[in-house]
Amino acid sequence: MTKKAILLLTAAVFCGFTLLAFRATDAASVVAHETGLSWETDFKAAQAEAKASGKPMLLDFTGSDWCGWCIRLDKEVFTQPEFAAFASKALVLVELDFPRGKSQPEAIKKQNEALAKEYGVRGFPTIILLSPDGKLLAETGYQKGGAAEYVAHLKELLAGKL
Repeated sequence: MTKKAILLLTAAVFCGFTLLAFRATDAASVVAHETGLSWETDFKAAQAEAKASGKPMLLDFTGSDWCGWCIRLDKEVFTQPEFAAFASKALVLVELDFPRGKSQPEAIKKQNEALAKEYGVRGFPTIILLSPDGKLLAETGYQKGGAAEYVAHLKELLAGKL
């Protein structure tokens, strides 16, 4: 490799890390998943959306960068087209993350800790379903079987409760 090529490669890597660091510290309240679904990280904003739309909220208490079952649930269910088709029409999605290796705004950390305490979260992943007005409807977690079975499971949990 020539010195010019090494210099260009080094500059490209530096720029990439700079952009990643900038995105990690961004205080945006929406996380986009591979399927294009938007997951709200601001609970109050999600509550307002749920009330306005009449949709129940799905709260995903996750350790997105360290919890094996959380990563598996995300990969097998939340990033799949079957889940996206259902969720985009029927749910307000809220990601309440407890990462170990990613930075997070202090306000989000405090919010997530308070919500975990309020709903008695003892492990990850914990999925809480709330009515549009905030009433607890159901609690679940990882379920084997993939996205289609998970959607059926959620529909069963929501049946007759709205």
